[in-house]
Amino acid sequence: MKNQNLAIKIKDLRNRKGFSQEQLAEESKLSLRTIQRIEKGESIPRGDTLIKLTQALEVTPDDLLEWTDIEDKGYLTLLHLSAMSILIQPLLGIIIPLVMWILKREKIKLVDDTGRKLISFQITWTLILFVVLMIATKGSFIPIDFNLLNSFPLLITNFSTVGLVILFLYLYNIISIILNIRKSQKGLKNLYIPAIPFLK
Repeated sequence: MKNQNLAIKIKDLRNRKGFSQEQLAEESKLSLRTIQRIEKGESIPRGDTLIKLTQALEVTPDDLLEWTDIEDKGYLTLLHLSAMSILIQPLLGIIIPLVMWILKREKIKLVDDTGRKLISFQITWTLILFVVLMIATKGSFIPIDFNLLNSFPLLITNFSTVGLVILFLYLYNIISIILNIRKSQKGLKNLYIPAIPFLK
């Protein structure tokens, strides 16, 4: 199993670099047959072979050998929950998940896919929220510093269509996060709608 994980990682890194097996062989100064055997899981690179491979792929030997496709549902849950920071500041709902996604997207199973969907959803949601806020203020300013926790009493006391739309947007976002946490815990793929695919 370890051979297969290593083979998959090497192939994945090669593809990310845009190398064919022949190009990787040329860059690493290894034979094409050696690259093919490593990628099939028939041999494990050691010593000089490992060093040449990691230099060509621009990773460290530790990164390559310690890599496993870890399944960490706890981290996935935290990734989803990090988007709840929209309650403090809408832009935090993008920034915090983005940082968490960058840190673990290649190390934990489903983080890459989940992070892309979540961040794209949060960017789309934030754009919709700012459009609504700009309509409410008749475009007099861009409400970058909008904060639901501070504005909630005002939205309730000054009941209006805009206030209702804003509350609906927040409620929809929170429900989407909760539903996707439940999907992650069951090992299912996430679905965030609407989401302009900003991250591909």
